[in-house]
Amino acid sequence: MCVSQHYRFTKTVGNQGNMSAQKGGTMTLSENTSVNPILPEGAIAKLRSLGQAREVAVGEVVVSQGKPMVSFIVVESGNLSVDVRSHVGVSHLGDHIPGQFFGDVDLLSGRPSVISARVTEAGTFLFVPRTELKQLMAADTQLGELLLRTFILRRVELLANGHADGIVVGSRNSVGTLRIREFLTRNGYPHAFLDLDRDKEVQSTMDAFNLILEDIPVLILRGQEVLRNPSDAEIAAYLGLNASVDAEEIRDVAIVGAGPAGLSAAVYAASEGLSAILLETKAPGGQAGSSSKIENYLGFPTGISGLELASRAYTQSQKFGAELLIARSAVQLSCSGQPYELKTSENTSVRCSAVVIATGAQYRKLQLPNLEAFEGVGVYYGATAIEAQACGDENVIVVGGGNSAGQAAVFLSQSVRHVHILIRRGNLADTMSRYLVQRIEQSPKITLHPYTEIVELRGGGHLESVVVHDSSTATDTAWNIRHVYLMTGASPNTDWLRGCVVLDDKGFVKTGPDLSPQELSEANWPLQRRPHLLETSLPGVFAVGDVRSGSVKRVASGVGEGSLSVHFVHLALAEG
Repeated sequence: MCVSQHYRFTKTVGNQGNMSAQKGGTMTLSENTSVNPILPEGAIAKLRSLGQAREVAVGEVVVSQGKPMVSFIVVESGNLSVDVRSHVGVSHLGDHIPGQFFGDVDLLSGRPSVISARVTEAGTFLFVPRTELKQLMAADTQLGELLLRTFILRRVELLANGHADGIVVGSRNSVGTLRIREFLTRNGYPHAFLDLDRDKEVQSTMDAFNLILEDIPVLILRGQEVLRNPSDAEIAAYLGLNASVDAEEIRDVAIVGAGPAGLSAAVYAASEGLSAILLETKAPGGQAGSSSKIENYLGFPTGISGLELASRAYTQSQKFGAELLIARSAVQLSCSGQPYELKTSENTSVRCSAVVIATGAQYRKLQLPNLEAFEGVGVYYGATAIEAQACGDENVIVVGGGNSAGQAAVFLSQSVRHVHILIRRGNLADTMSRYLVQRIEQSPKITLHPYTEIVELRGGGHLESVVVHDSSTATDTAWNIRHVYLMTGASPNTDWLRGCVVLDDKGFVKTGPDLSPQELSEANWPLQRRPHLLETSLPGVFAVGDVRSGSVKRVASGVGEGSLSVHFVHLALAEG
């Protein structure tokens, strides 16, 4: 393939910029914005003080696909070939020449590498341990910016060009297939998809791995390992997403939930020197991570997808040293004193001196008897490109009048035949941002149906039609709709907290001034002071974002509360 489609692709500086760096020119790090930049000698000198140089021989594999990257590698002399192995064989991504370096986002997280690196010309390589590199990136803003940007661009290139470490074999009409693809996509894991119903090569792949229809969906990793309908926890284990986390360590703070509020808390806690660990059931981003485009978030005038915002925030947290446990739900919080213990869904536990609860909220499910039968096969709770692909050129329904529903409708209208928005009230003005209301009103492919709700779902293995009720006319009508997006209200994820912290009548966590003296007395609040602004009825345990009673259900407010909570975490730790 053409080099410009691969790992060596450079975006701005080009050969002249690289030449000046090699010759000791004055090019600054910020000017060097390629996917494979050459480091100025000053930066290499700093790295030499932290690492160890050694001679490498032709054929030596310095990083193996599927194994953790333990070191950042700078090529001082020689040549390093970058490759990826998939179900179709080994693909060459490019080469690193003297002055260039090997590494991507997996180096920051300690996760197994999705690519490999092999010496093709003997020389001298500089190996810098990942812990020392992360400390240098935090201390040296300019170098840290270059490396972080390069790591992100490299992962984007892998995803964009289809260089897959894994492949999902399944059907667009399979709930299991949708779940696996969403898990991999939202965790930024490079993978391809073979559709049983559309792709011609699917049969040869199934034959090569002795697969039958009953095995579907299947995840094939690195062209070797075959996982048949694996759970999210099994995928996380096989991919080594949690391999670098020490379960015995007592952290300063554990953050439950990696939505915008949780990620914000992790970034600020880690950047201020606290040992922080995130627990997340699915993937970074939470409910906001499934948003197609957020256009009213400060600093992004053209908008940003929830997935991209979450990915950037997660990488930022890794830069400062925060840890992340994926596919681990908190199922119980000890209330007996510090250090607190969080028991997880995988029969493990995390101990910490303080806790930030950021579990957010989930869309409220419709009270329909057969709803679960169609979840993932016609009924969806997010509107990303994966769900949109299943719709094709069909009519779809979006249920809900909030910003998430508006963003979904606008996004889907770009690819489907028509979008019908159903709301039980008369208009969108009180529940949706004006810019979204205007988009909806101006789009010929979106129709708003006020005073309307779904009362029945029909179909076999996939949703085939719905019955909607119009309360203004008291009539029921059957619509031939195969795809429905539910974005109605919010229910807090707090069942695991009952009996431990005070909740309001809807299940949201009460904090700070919202806690009455009587509630604090009944909760045996042990301190002379009242709870801090975001503190629950349990000292050193805080709640932020959508899960908190009385919070503003917006991404920006969640980010603000997450960052503010770290100030109170410091105060609580000082008391202990």
